[in-house]
Amino acid sequence: MYTTQKKRFYSPQFSALAAVSVRRFAWAKGISMPAAVDLMVRLLPSIVDPAKVCLSCQDNSKCQGCAFRSTQTPEEKAALLAAL
Repeated sequence: MYTTQKKRFYSPQFSALAAVSVRRFAWAKGISMPAAVDLMVRLLPSIVDPAKVCLSCQDNSKCQGCAFRSTQTPEEKAALLAAL
């Protein structure tokens, strides 16, 4: 039988504050903790200037999979903020 393995990504340990906060955010949204972290990451370009992040990037091989790769349209930003 052939099975495929899912790609595993680096997963750092959360601080106690981060773990507790993400769990409570996930509960408030009715989503899993990984989905809550994903939502928070997708919101980052609304808070942090993507150009500054890209200027200090040390790995240009993953740009297509990065939340900071392009600026969000006002509609995309509104949809993410509405998800809160």
